[in-house]
Amino acid sequence: MIHIKDNIVIFEKSISYRAVRSSGPGGQHVNKVATGIHLQYNIKQHHYPLWFIDKLKKVSGNLLSGSGDLILKATSYRSQNRNKDDALKRLIKLFKKASEVQKKRIKTRPSLSVKRKRLDSKRKRSEKKELRKSPKTYD
Repeated sequence: MIHIKDNIVIFEKSISYRAVRSSGPGGQHVNKVATGIHLQYNIKQHHYPLWFIDKLKKVSGNLLSGSGDLILKATSYRSQNRNKDDALKRLIKLFKKASEVQKKRIKTRPSLSVKRKRLDSKRKRSEKKELRKSPKTYD
C-alpha cells in the first residue's frame, strides 16, 4: 500500500501493468522489444470518498475511463523498468494532486488608511499632470 493521505491509499496489488511496444528513441530496438508500459488501476474496486473521486476525474481528464479504470501510458524510456517506475510515479502524483483540499478564501476589505493613501496619490498625480499643461489664456 502506498499512503497518500489519511484515508486515501493506492493498493499496489490492484495495479496491473501491460507491456506494449513504444515509439521514440531506440532505432530498430523499438521494433522488436516491448518497452512501453500501460498501467491500469480501477478506482471503483476500492472505497474512496466521493469528493476525492470527483477531484480525480477533474485532475486526470481523459485518463479515467467510464468504468473507473485509470490508464497511464509510459513510453519515455528505452527500459521497461524505468517506464514502469515512471507510470507509478505519475499515478502517485495524480492521487496527491486530487487529494489536496483547497483552503477557503476569506474575503477582506482594504483598510481606511490604504484607501486614503490611494486617493492622496491619485490627487498628487492629477495635480502634477495639471501643472504640465500650458496656462490658459483669455482673449
